[in-house]
Amino acid sequence: MNEELDFVLDSAKELMNKAMAHLEKSFAKIRAGKASPIMLSTVMVDYYGSPTPLSQVANVNTTDARTLSIQPWEKNMLQEIERAIINSNLGFNPMNNGDLIIINVPPLTEERRRDLVKQAKAEAEDAKIGVRNARQEANKDIKALDLPEDTAKDGEASVQNLTNSYSKKIDELLAVKEAEIMKV
Repeated sequence: MNEELDFVLDSAKELMNKAMAHLEKSFAKIRAGKASPIMLSTVMVDYYGSPTPLSQVANVNTTDARTLSIQPWEKNMLQEIERAIINSNLGFNPMNNGDLIIINVPPLTEERRRDLVKQAKAEAEDAKIGVRNARQEANKDIKALDLPEDTAKDGEASVQNLTNSYSKKIDELLAVKEAEIMKV
């Protein structure tokens, strides 16, 4: 094919990969019943006046499928971490035992599972929108290249094939996440 066309296809693929990576990160934050340190990835702790991610002020581990333990690197940060978790609106009730903070992750109710599935579907749709935007951008770039008509059509077909394959991957990821959420 054409070098310019290859560049357009590569940039479209890169944008679609970014949409997939974002979706995977979003899915990791949606809890599916079992405890995971990623659940606390959005928690910001007031570390001597500056908001700092929890992972940079403490060690976050899972002791079992329903329990998270947070061990701060500085003991005087216990209350700050506890306050940050409560203020993060994640629905967790941290317990401070003087050395570490323990969070019991409650089992999900049927209603909460359905809400999480809706959230996962919304994230998947956002990823599909990102993929479609990449397709639109690539098709616009192909038209701007002033290529022979058959080459341009081939390029647009390649972009559409990429779009279809990424949409299928998104649907597959969603199906796996949905099954994970609904599994009791």
